[in-house]
Amino acid sequence: MNKKREETNIITLHLGNGCSACAIKAGDSLDTSMGLTPLEGLVMGTRGGDIDPSILEFIHHKEGMSLPEIDTMLNKQSGLLGISGLTNDMRELLDEEKEKHDRRATLAIDIFCMRAKKYIGAYLAEMGGADAIVFTGGIGENSPTVRERICAGLEWMNLTLDKKKNNSTVNGKEEMISSPKSGLKAFVIPTNEELLIARDTVRTVKNAPRRW
Repeated sequence: MNKKREETNIITLHLGNGCSACAIKAGDSLDTSMGLTPLEGLVMGTRGGDIDPSILEFIHHKEGMSLPEIDTMLNKQSGLLGISGLTNDMRELLDEEKEKHDRRATLAIDIFCMRAKKYIGAYLAEMGGADAIVFTGGIGENSPTVRERICAGLEWMNLTLDKKKNNSTVNGKEEMISSPKSGLKAFVIPTNEELLIARDTVRTVKNAPRRW
């Protein structure tokens, strides 16, 4: 978009088996959906995301589960897997919805997309607007259907997808998927976590005090 780093205001949606949203204002991370642990925030493959804290006590009394058992359930048996009762794989859920009209698969996808949309709205309010929404991660990069469902209803924010570009942007392709007239842009930008880890490691090693 030909903007300097300090002029860049974006919302990133990293959508995969693990998911997070991040509000980036003036080039710096302002807020993120993950909390003390990755469990907070968006619905993920097996993580439930944001919940009412009283759910812990409710499940303990209703099911007789211990705190470690509840923690395991919320991290490894919830999210897309728990809602659908089928799988944590978004591709399989989309197939189940399309071919078998499975209502729980549809429910899982709808909640997944709705939760992402809520964070977009919250971060736009927190930052006073943004230049773009960026989709990344396995689902974000490869599921035009999920991207379309997340962006549906955001036309009032002046965001309209280019259907052709959205549908053709998969398999590591980087592309602007919003229409040219959209004020709020949408991009698909493949993630490169390994490169970021390598860069952070180099910075850490370079700045570490010598011990010899």
